[in-house]
Amino acid sequence: MKKIFIFIFIIFNFNTFAFGKTTTFTNEIFQKAQSAGKTVVINSWNETCSTCAKQVKILKQAKKDFSDILFLSFEQTKDKDIAKSLGINYWTTIVVYKNNSEISRSMGQTNKEKIYSQIKSLK
Repeated sequence: MKKIFIFIFIIFNFNTFAFGKTTTFTNEIFQKAQSAGKTVVINSWNETCSTCAKQVKILKQAKKDFSDILFLSFEQTKDKDIAKSLGINYWTTIVVYKNNSEISRSMGQTNKEKIYSQIKSLK
């Protein structure tokens, strides 16, 4: 019985946290957006991270609500070169850039109002 419970728990957790995102960040896209003066929101995530899944849900809605802002993301453990170039060392990091400068950074934030406030401060 204990083995069945553990098996079910593992499957449930994997399916809950595996949200199937893809990396959308490239240096070319980021540099073009910065050169054009666009605000860019970058999110680092991990496939099995529950906090990341919460952030992704909020950021998907933010992308609809802030159509003039570019939202990019990358998988922290697979895209280590991106993480290193941006100085992002942890999953769940949200960084906002404007005019080739980092404007704000948060880690582990899952409060929609606070994430939106971070984004709105640049509008």
